[in-house]
Amino acid sequence: MKPLTHKALVTGGAVRLGRAIALALGRAGCDVAVHHRQSTSAAEEVTAEIAAMGRRAVAIAADLGDAQACAPLVAAARRALGGLDVLVNNAAIFLPGDLVATSLAEWEAQFALNLRAPFLLAQAFAAGLGAEERGTIVNVGDARARRVGRGHLAYRLTKRALDHLTELLALELGPRVRVNAVAPGAMLPAGGDEAALRRRVETAVPLRRAGGAEPVAEAVLYLLRAEFTTGVVLPVDGGEYL
Repeated sequence: MKPLTHKALVTGGAVRLGRAIALALGRAGCDVAVHHRQSTSAAEEVTAEIAAMGRRAVAIAADLGDAQACAPLVAAARRALGGLDVLVNNAAIFLPGDLVATSLAEWEAQFALNLRAPFLLAQAFAAGLGAEERGTIVNVGDARARRVGRGHLAYRLTKRALDHLTELLALELGPRVRVNAVAPGAMLPAGGDEAALRRRVETAVPLRRAGGAEPVAEAVLYLLRAEFTTGVVLPVDGGEYL
C-alpha cells in the first residue's frame, strides 16, 4: 500500500486509543504531533517510537478544556512539523451521570473538551491551510451516540453533537478539507473491568469480540486514504449498534 506522507496532529495521542492512532500514522509514513495534557512521559514514549520509524514526531502539552489553548496548539504543531494537513480530534473525557447526578461542572467540562475543542481546533486548522493546500479532519466519536441510552447523559450528548459537527464541517469546508469521524464500540475495558467488557461483547456484539484500539486506528487510516469520502461517521463497533 502506498505510504501516507501527511503531517498530523493527534489530540490525546499519548495513551489508549490516541496512542494507537498516532503510532498507526507513523507506521503509515506520517509525521506526527502528539498532543497530551499531563501525560508527558507517555507522550515522549510515543514520539520516540515514531521517530524510530524514521518519521518526525513531537509531543506538545495543552489543556484543551481551555478555549484559548486550541489555536496555539494547532500553530505549534504546524511549526514543529513544518506544515499540518491532518487533524485527529481524539481527546475526550467520559464521566458518568444521569439528569439528577450530572453537576454543572461535569456538564461544562465534557462539552468543553469533547465538543468545543474539536470545533475550535478545526477552525484553526482550516484557517491555517495555505491557498493550495488540502486537509483532512477525523473526529473520534462513540458508536453509542447512534442510540438513546441511560447514563453518561452529558457525554452522550457531546458525542451525538460531534457526529453532527462532522457533517456540518464537511459541508462547509469542502472541497479543500474532508471531514469524517470514526465511532468506536466495545473496545477497551472501562476502568479495567474485563468481566464487564466480556459480558457486553457476549450479549450485544454480533461479532462476539471486542475490537481493541487497532481496528479504530486502521479506520482512521482508511478515512485518510478515502479521497472521495466526506461527512461520514464510520462505526467500528462489531455491529453492536445495528
